[in-house]
Parts: sequence; C-alpha cells; structure tokens
Amino acid sequence: MTVEIRRGTDRFEERGDGYLTRHSLSFGPAYDADNLRFGPMVCHDDHLLASGRGFETHRHSGLVVVSYVVSGALAHTGPTGEHEVPAGSVAVLRTGAGVEHSEVAAAPQTRFVQVWLADDAQAGEPSYDVVADGGVDGGVDGGVDGGVEPLPGARLRVVRLADGETATLPAAALAHVFVARGALLRSSLAEPLADGDAFRFADEPAHEVTAAIATTLLVWTFDTPA
Repeated sequence: MTVEIRRGTDRFEERGDGYLTRHSLSFGPAYDADNLRFGPMVCHDDHLLASGRGFETHRHSGLVVVSYVVSGALAHTGPTGEHEVPAGSVAVLRTGAGVEHSEVAAAPQTRFVQVWLADDAQAGEPSYDVVADGGVDGGVDGGVDGGVEPLPGARLRVVRLADGETATLPAAALAHVFVARGALLRSSLAEPLADGDAFRFADEPAHEVTAAIATTLLVWTFDTPA
C-alpha cells in the first residue's frame, strides 16, 4: 500500500504563443524513467489555451484520450465531425488503430485536463463522445457507481465539493486524484493540496478528503496496475 503526493509546482511546463501545458508524467523533452506511466495512464496534461489556440490536426493510435474541460470550451474535429465541449464536460476519443483530430479553444481562455490511456486492444472504429455535466458524477461519496468508464476497469469520476464538504475516495488497485480546482484541507494523508496537486494511491483503502474551498477533483481508478 502506498500514497504518493505529486505537487503541481513540480510538473514540467511548456509555454508558447497562446498556450501553457503542464505535464504530470514523463513527456517529450522532459524524460523521466521513473514517471513514465501510472497503470494504463501514459499522459496527464493540464492545458491552458488562448482563443483559437490549441492542437491542429494530428494523429493518434492505440489510445483512449479523455479530456475534462475545466473552463471555457473546446472545439474538436475528428472521426465523427465537429463538436464543442463546454466547461464541466468529459470528452472521450477512442483512436482504434489510428485517427486524425484537432482540439482548439473556443472561448477567450480555455483550460482542460487530458489523459491518454494505453489501449492495447485497439478494438472497434474510432469514436468521439461527449458526456455533459449531468452525466458525470459529482456526489460527495465520489460516485462509486457513477462517472465514465473509457476502458474496462478504468473509471473517471468528477467530484465537486463545496467549502468544507467531504468526499470518500474509493478503494482501488490504483487511484489518481487530481485537484483540478480549489484545494483540500490538511489530512492524515498530507499537508493541504492545492490546484494542480495530485494523490497517487496503490492498493490503498478508501480515504476521506475535505475541501478547503469549492473544489473539483478528477478521480481515476484502475482495477489492475497493469
């Protein structure tokens, strides 16, 4: 059983014209042999884009790409045409054996957190689905039966807490808990966690966390460490 704290201030940053990206896992020039992946998660990026900026048409294969829009809106063009993903929504791109797509900010400032999951099966045709706010779980208990399951055994729950509210993080073989907004109070697990900080749990029981202010957590659970 292990609990690891990853601080947002330690993430590798890339800046350019109209964008800022913070990488939580080894990526590109910031190679880290000890931080290549977390279960099937091979990329965890936090993007901030100016209007019209983003990622022009590029290709992926063998991945499931999951994006949560924290603020603003994201315009996506891909295998099922054009979609606008508003704040509070989750988008799931299944790349299959290969697909081209683009992602561009559709608001004056857009922030979204994107995770890549390795999909060894590469089953089925490429697809793109948007789960609106009402379909993403936000219960105080972490929504054990809710959320989005982009791969078998991999589940994302979006947990929204008011100031002082407590959530029970579900037990799992692996769990990744990212503070997308707000902050968590000091607990038996750690000093306070701020926007951009994360817990990584391996074979841990359920844990309670309490919001210091209005807070959004992105809670990933994986049934197996592989």
